Amino acid sequence: MAIKQKYDYDIIVIGSGAAGSSAATIAAHGGKKVAIIEYDKFGGESSNWGDVPTNALLNVAHLYDESKRATRFGIRSSALSYNFPALQNWRNISIKRTGASQNKEFYQEEGIDIFAGRAHFISQHEIMAGRKSLTARYFIVATGSKWKIPDIQGIESIDYLTPRNLFDIVRPPRSLYIVGAGKTGVELAQLMSELGIKVYISDIAGRLLPNEDEDVGVLLDNIFSKQRDIEVLTQTRTLLIEKDGVNKRVTYVRGGVNNTVKVEAVLVATGRVPETDLGLGNVGVTYNQDGIEVNKYLQTNSSNIYAAGDVLEGGARSTHASLIEGRVVANNILHPRSQVEPDYLGLPRVTYTFPEIASAGITENECIRRDLHVRTGLAPLHTVARSNTSDFRHGFVKIVANKKGIIIGGTIVAPNASDMIHEISLAIRQNMTVEDLANMPHAFLSWSEAIRVAASRAIR
Repeated sequence: MAIKQKYDYDIIVIGSGAAGSSAATIAAHGGKKVAIIEYDKFGGESSNWGDVPTNALLNVAHLYDESKRATRFGIRSSALSYNFPALQNWRNISIKRTGASQNKEFYQEEGIDIFAGRAHFISQHEIMAGRKSLTARYFIVATGSKWKIPDIQGIESIDYLTPRNLFDIVRPPRSLYIVGAGKTGVELAQLMSELGIKVYISDIAGRLLPNEDEDVGVLLDNIFSKQRDIEVLTQTRTLLIEKDGVNKRVTYVRGGVNNTVKVEAVLVATGRVPETDLGLGNVGVTYNQDGIEVNKYLQTNSSNIYAAGDVLEGGARSTHASLIEGRVVANNILHPRSQVEPDYLGLPRVTYTFPEIASAGITENECIRRDLHVRTGLAPLHTVARSNTSDFRHGFVKIVANKKGIIIGGTIVAPNASDMIHEISLAIRQNMTVEDLANMPHAFLSWSEAIRVAASRAIR
């Protein structure tokens, strides 16, 4: 009879972000002996440097900007100003409230051991946590990702900023050049602009937010250019960044013409790369520059090693996707005979500009690329009464349905888009039709009335 191998732990989780934390907690509740290895701050990117602090500051910046614009309502606000250290303190409060800094105590209460240090695989069942050797039957890699530094001449010779350290600065810059016009780039462009900073935002793509519906990029470009005094530089390649006294001189090419602009700071927001430097080659795990390869159950080609979160290969990531994957890998280790796949159907995508941008399912542009025959219904925000009472008209709801009228996608640009999108997500998950949404009562003077209007316009 074979002797059962004994390990220090049933499961070791590498990384304490959304994916790792959820997986570790579920596994511990399932009776497994669990440990977490973390080399950075507990709680991961979202709690400490990403979604939470960014959204907290976006809220304050928008409140400040709207207050300054409130003279049209009879409110006197011309003398309004802000205190930058106080803004930084508010950011820190928002981070503290997540409880991320108390995660060590939380894990200990859950019976989860924690180890600080970089993880490095030694063999199939052994890993180093700093200088300490640990063994486990299973491993979950949830190491997340880090900001990618673009190949721009001279960038290493300057003190560039990333979204991680942007608000560690002593004072806000008077001008800022942002490289990258994806979700984070446009969020930070608006945030800094609302604080009175001159912003340039550049991207090689033909429009802002190139992965969203084309109408989104066109509208956001218009808002940035005409209302926010943000200079939008799409179809632009940044060639050179060099010091110019206390400033930086940026050289870029657009439309075949070289241009230069002098700014006080440069922010790099060109996307993220997975954190895979943990000795995966030692255990034969297949990975590449885009992340770790897994099967439909999030299992790597090494059967006792799973992966979840931003470290996975391919696609834009989100905290809510990572939470789903953390739950899935925990279930699949706890219940190997009833493994499940992550279900991303209707998963919302949100960009927290103002207006907010939210989408679910597939976009109209994606349908065109796939040569799918679809119905679409478009409702500009000015078609609903809330637009009048809020004095806001810049946005729309677009619903995409297949030939039978079943909803397969939707995009919302509106002040409360992050809340509104879940109605469309639910419709996608439940195979609802445009008639179903069009016939559902929506509260008068809600932004959600635009969903009903868009659905009714998709009926044929």
